[in-house]
Amino acid sequence: MNLLLLGTSGCHLCEQAEEIINTALCFESDIQIIAIDIAEHTQWQQNYATLIPVLLREESGQALSWPFSHNQVINFFETLTL
Repeated sequence: MNLLLLGTSGCHLCEQAEEIINTALCFESDIQIIAIDIAEHTQWQQNYATLIPVLLREESGQALSWPFSHNQVINFFETLTL
């Protein structure tokens, strides 16, 4: 399953989120994270500019917006619909 990590370059919160997500991925082998810089994508800017970093499952619209903890990321992974 692919999830998007919406953020932008130079965003220290995005870097923190990425660290949390990468740690949580140790428990999930079937999830791939694709980092998206919303500065390069107008469609993401309109919906998520004030919410980044955001972990998003594009197909279902399920999203986890910052701030989030390691446990919240694990719980998010567990609640994703297949």
